[in-house]
Amino acid sequence: MSLMYHDVVAGLEHQRSGFPSTDAAIYKLEPVTFTAHMRAISQALQGKPDNVLSLNPAERRASFFLTFDDGGVSAYSHVADQLDRLGWVGHFFISTGYMGQPSFLSRDQIRELVRRGHVVGSHSHTHPLRMASCSPEELRTEWQTSVDIISEIIGAPVRVASVPGGYYSRRVAEAASEAGIEVLFNSEPTTAIQRVDGCMVLGRYGIQRQTSPGVAASLAAGQGLSRMRQGVLWNIKKCFKRMGGGHYLTVRKIMIDRMNASRCAHDR
Repeated sequence: MSLMYHDVVAGLEHQRSGFPSTDAAIYKLEPVTFTAHMRAISQALQGKPDNVLSLNPAERRASFFLTFDDGGVSAYSHVADQLDRLGWVGHFFISTGYMGQPSFLSRDQIRELVRRGHVVGSHSHTHPLRMASCSPEELRTEWQTSVDIISEIIGAPVRVASVPGGYYSRRVAEAASEAGIEVLFNSEPTTAIQRVDGCMVLGRYGIQRQTSPGVAASLAAGQGLSRMRQGVLWNIKKCFKRMGGGHYLTVRKIMIDRMNASRCAHDR
């Protein structure tokens, strides 16, 4: 069971960590909400879960992983402290092309996360929104460039990654495997495990800013209704992605911008 988080920022300051767009903001939680999520998950799991990802098949057992995409600076300024207090390991996936920019992690902050016992992996180099549409050469470049940069920073091989944008395909996993990735997280809401070449592919249940602590806890605990609901919505979205092609993201952004404008007008 894996949960996919992104950034933790105050609602009116969504540009302070990670990508600044309004569609990225739907994945950013308020600090007080994130704290409530961690508390609810801890209670649902009744203590410390086994959440250290093992690459040794003999050591694998039922596990729970907290993953954080994009490499926003809140991984260092908010998230890691919360996880440290619980004794949990975070899996932080870095878009290396943005590293060092004001709202993203610096090299020193990445090293500090690793020093504190957290896992740092690749989230591609440039964060293509439709990664499954990239050419084979583009896929190889995205993974290998990111892996090489992070390996140089942390002084160790990078074996874990996550797919940006929610656009996954077998070719994406094949290219990740070529770059030395052994575990690849996508955004498919499932606990099933796939094997693509030398790469183990794991799904994740996504967390958005409107996700309540109770729903996050029920997902972490593997309760069927919450998992089923997210699976249904994800499959509907996949159909729209297939039909819309490259226009899907444009329509999605227009709809999100309109919803945000409506909410701001209501608040005023």
